[in-house]
Amino acid sequence: MGRVTERRRVIRIRDGVVSARPDTLVAEEPLEIRLNGKPLAITMRTPGDDFALAAGFLVSEGVLGAAAELRSIVYCAGATADGQNTYNVVDVRLAPDVEVPDITLERNVYTTSSCGLCGKASLDAVRTQARFSIADTPPVRVAPELLASLPDRLRAAQRVFDRTGGLHAAALFSPEGELLDIREDVGRHNAVDKLVGRALQDDRLPLSRCILLVSGRASFELAQKAVMAGIPVLAAVSAPSSLAVDLAVESGLTLVGFLRGSSMNVYAGDERIALHSGV
Repeated sequence: MGRVTERRRVIRIRDGVVSARPDTLVAEEPLEIRLNGKPLAITMRTPGDDFALAAGFLVSEGVLGAAAELRSIVYCAGATADGQNTYNVVDVRLAPDVEVPDITLERNVYTTSSCGLCGKASLDAVRTQARFSIADTPPVRVAPELLASLPDRLRAAQRVFDRTGGLHAAALFSPEGELLDIREDVGRHNAVDKLVGRALQDDRLPLSRCILLVSGRASFELAQKAVMAGIPVLAAVSAPSSLAVDLAVESGLTLVGFLRGSSMNVYAGDERIALHSGV
């Protein structure tokens, strides 16, 4: 199986002084996801948590919603012409009573480590596929001060980032600020899929009492993944996209962006933020 990091020789220039040294880089390799033996998607990811990544991807696509619907996930032996196992191909088998989607139409996709499912940003698709109602979750109230403390907790838990500086992170927190889980990946959407996939494997969906924090921007794909997993609060250290805000408003998702220090912008779902004064 591929490693999370790799070493490469670099030429370092600091204040005019030139030296050669090894540098630690985050690994990036393709992962092909097959569904019941048929190719479904290819994503560029950091190796590790591949089964959770595949499961989370299928949650965001509306294929899976409970652990009982997942029969097995295995690496495909003989993935290459010479019969070697590259550990870059996984096959997800659904339980016998789970309907297999038509993967001959728009599901045979390629996803990059940066953009997620490009061209599949459809509010209608999320509305029809979502199994969990964000608006109907038990009330979650989060103080701005607690939200402001979460990025530092996320950063402190990023072990691979400390060595490479090249990974995104996603973390689940309780409404009280307890760190429940964290995953890193070269792709921000992969990190979220790994979180959600692990929750599905542990039969913890919907994540209706969780805050999802991401280290980058809040794209439509990340908002989609939060909604599909039943997460009521999505916070990002950078900006959201307009379509992410539209989805948050329509689905009842609380969306917080530019979470830096004591500052933040609440773009949707401000009823879950325990504000000290009315706005």
